[in-house]
Amino acid sequence: MTTAPAYCRRVAYQQFGQWLPETGSIAGLFRAAWQIARHEMPDADLAAGESVVENLAATVRSRARSRQPTAVLAHLHDVLFDLFGLQGNADDYYAPANSYLPAVLETRRGIPITLTLLYLRVAAELGIRGWGVNAPGHFLAEVIDAGGDSMIVDAFDGGRLLTIKEAMARITEITGRSSIDQAHALARATPRQWLDRMLNNLQASFAAAGQQRDVYAMQELQQLLRQGPG
Repeated sequence: MTTAPAYCRRVAYQQFGQWLPETGSIAGLFRAAWQIARHEMPDADLAAGESVVENLAATVRSRARSRQPTAVLAHLHDVLFDLFGLQGNADDYYAPANSYLPAVLETRRGIPITLTLLYLRVAAELGIRGWGVNAPGHFLAEVIDAGGDSMIVDAFDGGRLLTIKEAMARITEITGRSSIDQAHALARATPRQWLDRMLNNLQASFAAAGQQRDVYAMQELQQLLRQGPG
C-alpha cells in the first residue's frame, strides 16, 4: 500500500502506484502515464481517454482495406496526424500540459514523448508492434513493417518516417553533440525509463515556472516509480 504523499495530489499518487505493475504493455504504460496528469487534472477520466483511443483505432480499421502492417500504418498516420490533427507543440514546448496525456488528447498538441505514447497506444490497438526509442533530446517510436524491419517514426514531426541515418542526424542536431553512440541513442525505452523521463520533463517545466511544490510532487511520483521492479 502506498504512503500518503506530501505534495502530489493523492489520487494521482495512488493511481500511478496502482498502474505501475501493468506497465509492461503499452496499454498499461498509457494508463500509468495518464495518472501523472491527475496531479493537476484530478477529474481526468481514463475511460474517456481510452474511448478516444479506441475510436481512433476504429477509424483506421474502417479505412484500411488491407490488414498488412504497411497499409495499416499508412492509414494510422493519415488518421492521427491529418484527420485528428496530432502535432508537436513547438510554440509552447515547455508547458506542463504537453506532458499530460488528457491535455494532449484535448488540444492535440504535445511533446515527443507523449505524442509517441499516444501513437503507439493506438498502434497497439491495431496489432502493430512498437516501442519507444529513448533518444537523447527527442523521443521517437520504433515500429515493425510488413517485412519485419524496423522503422523509426517521429510523432512530433507529423509521423515522419526516418532512416537510421536521418534519426541520428536529428538527434545530433537537437543535442549539439557530434559524437553519439548509435546503439545508445536508438535504444528502446524500458517502461521505467519512459515514465522517469516524463517526470523529469515535468520537473524541469515546473522549476522554470517557479512552481517548487509541483517539482516536489513529481519527485514523489518518481520515488514511487523507482521503488518498483524493472
